[in-house]
Order: sequence, then C-alpha cells, then structure tokens
Amino acid sequence: MKFGVVVFPGSNCDDDMVYVLREIMHQAVIKIWHKDTDLQNCDFVVVPGGFSYGDYLRSGAIARFSPIMDSIIQHARRGGYVFGICNGFQILTEAHLLEGALLKNENQKYNCKNIYLKPQTQDSLLTGEMDLNTAYKIPIAHGDGRYYVDADTLKKLNDNQQVIFRYCNEQGEINDSANPNGSIENIAGVCNLTRNVFGMMPHPERATDPLCGNTAGRKLFESILAKVLV
Repeated sequence: MKFGVVVFPGSNCDDDMVYVLREIMHQAVIKIWHKDTDLQNCDFVVVPGGFSYGDYLRSGAIARFSPIMDSIIQHARRGGYVFGICNGFQILTEAHLLEGALLKNENQKYNCKNIYLKPQTQDSLLTGEMDLNTAYKIPIAHGDGRYYVDADTLKKLNDNQQVIFRYCNEQGEINDSANPNGSIENIAGVCNLTRNVFGMMPHPERATDPLCGNTAGRKLFESILAKVLV
C-alpha cells in the first residue's frame, strides 16, 4: 500500500500526516505537489488540513482547481481511496467527491480544542475496527467546519450509512451541547456512496503519537490498514 499526501500552498498538516503514516504506521508514503498531475502509483491519497490558498473565496474553493485534483477525481472514480481531513474535507466537497458543504462555524469563531467523536458505522474503511460505543477524543482546528446538506441529501446519507462520525460528549451522548460548530445532526465525517472517498473535520493524525498525550486517532489508521492490507 502506497500513500500520497497532497501539498497545496497553505497546507500545514502534510508533514503531520507523513509522519504518522511513515513513522507510526510504517507505510510507504510520498508528498505530491498540487501542480503535479501524476499520483505516482499511490493507492491511497490523503488531502490534508491547512489553509490552501489562504482560504480565499471559500475554504477549498481555489484548491479544487489545482492540476492534481483532476487526477484525484479520476482516481476516486476508478475506486481508489481518497481521504480529506479538515481543509481536505472542504476541498473534496468543493470537488463534488463528497456531498454537502462546510460553512462558517455557528459561533463565527475559529475553534481549536479537543472534542469527542462517535463512529456511526463499521461499514467504512475508517471505522471498521472502531468501537461504535466509544467516544474518541480527537482535536479540531477550523473556522469553517459546520457541515450542511439539504433534507433530501441528509436522508440519503443516513439511509446509506454514509455518516461515519458524529460529535458527542465524553460519555458518548450525541446532543447539541457536544456540537462544536453547528453541523447538521452533529455530523463530523461522511463517505461517498461507493465508500472509497472519506472526509472529516477533526484531525486524527494529531492524536496518534504518545508524545502528544493522546492516541485515540490511531484506531482510525489501524482500521484503514486492517482493510486495505488484507
């Protein structure tokens, strides 16, 4: 399994992701510059967090038109894996690889803190090895993280188990007080219908190394490898 981490002007989580994949999960990983068009035979493409193009216009709106995105779209259409985190999630919605949009946080402020996530399905590459009854402590860092879809799309996401994470409290309760940004139905992460493209606002790569005092995010990466390395 070969991973590729895309780098845009303004990416700031690319090295974090490379470190996790290479040093902690012991996988082959390369960086891919946004102006390139060759995915270099990567099986799994990660679009990391940051502030691509300074978040001008809308977060992810300019990055969506970088040359590498055409290759990523084709990779996804062929069934290849694509995973967007935070700004990467925003980019994937702008590219219509994932449904919905990420709007300004309800409090109109940048939120940077630890929150709790609850997996909503094990029928997902990211959550197959995660406990559906556990609240995982994962950091967030975003100003435009309020996930929104219309009512029809929301029903479809729920019916097809495309919602993979919801914000919860430490006890695992999914309620308004545990929602850090006003996302519809506390949604923190989704996948596409064919279950090969994933997006989430929280940062699991920041919760994998014991030196950070939190390894809850490691279970997500273990889930990925448990499926793709079979």
